[in-house]
Amino acid sequence: MKYEKEKLSIEKGLDKEWIITNGIGGYSSSTIIGANTRKYHGLLVAPLMAPGNRQLILSKLDEGLEIEGKKYNLYTNVCQNNISDGYKHLKSFEKEYIPVFTYQVEDVLIKKFICLEYGKNTVGIYYYIKNGEHNSKLTLAPVVNFRGFHTTNNKDIINLRQEIDNNKVKLIIDNNSQYPVYTYLSEGKYIKHENDMFRNMYYLEEEKRGQGALENHIVPGVYEIEINPNEEKYITFICSLEQNIEELNAKDLINKEIIRLSTLIYNTDFLDDKKKESKNTDYINLVKNFVIATDNFVVYRPSFALYTIIAGYPWFLDWGRDALISFEGLLLKTKRYNIAKELLLTGIRDMKYGLVPNRLFWL
Repeated sequence: MKYEKEKLSIEKGLDKEWIITNGIGGYSSSTIIGANTRKYHGLLVAPLMAPGNRQLILSKLDEGLEIEGKKYNLYTNVCQNNISDGYKHLKSFEKEYIPVFTYQVEDVLIKKFICLEYGKNTVGIYYYIKNGEHNSKLTLAPVVNFRGFHTTNNKDIINLRQEIDNNKVKLIIDNNSQYPVYTYLSEGKYIKHENDMFRNMYYLEEEKRGQGALENHIVPGVYEIEINPNEEKYITFICSLEQNIEELNAKDLINKEIIRLSTLIYNTDFLDDKKKESKNTDYINLVKNFVIATDNFVVYRPSFALYTIIAGYPWFLDWGRDALISFEGLLLKTKRYNIAKELLLTGIRDMKYGLVPNRLFWL
């Protein structure tokens, strides 16, 4: 799936969405122009009791670019009386395995890749920057929160404590000391902000549903990266509920995820070289999209040490009826037989002992 600049206007871009998942019920999701139109959108929506109790952690990462003192927004945010214009610099959006945004500002090219670490509440954002003939500066502003993903945060003040260790920052948001949030940038410098509130982010799709459409977030600070003329840079940003994030490289996360998904696709035998269809580009793309989509719904529940099936994103958890309806397409057609066997045996055991198997087989 790829959208070129002519399809990335504000009118066309706000109604097309993407999602990637982390295998334990968490996800990252937004629109193809990077504007959040739902309270369910966010770069890191993390389940505290996987796959349940999902919390919005990182709403956005707002980028700006400064070239010889002239400032440009790369982000797009919708407020009631204003829409920022970062989408005007968006050259393309594409998603095969992960979402990729390409920006062009004057003679500066920036590519942004977003990836979740499988099995962890960690998002990695990887930037490739090819600078032009002038000095420039990239700024990254994390827009954070800590609230249940079915709600919105309308507090006038969001309490925030920060512990800064060079480019690694530990955040305690709204007194959730049990779940500190960590951010990290591979280079550049971090500038701490005090009481910097992002007020009244406006969710168009929530208003259509008759839900509360305004929300306040907090910006703990901003990262700045200086770029020399004609320099190429590779930048990793990490946001996570895990502590040792300075050891991570977003490019490695991306490579691991592409290998994992490619292995799932290969194991289906849908692209067997002996099959005539395997030579057809449309068929290949259909297979890739199908297998990647099915993988989103198969998640691991650590508390039971078992797999389960999510009924749908962003709202639902695991429902037995939906699991049974989708069982063949998600697990049998894709030849994930070990997980299928595990779920069936668990369902039979639960029914035998009269348990209420909300986790899967509620018949």
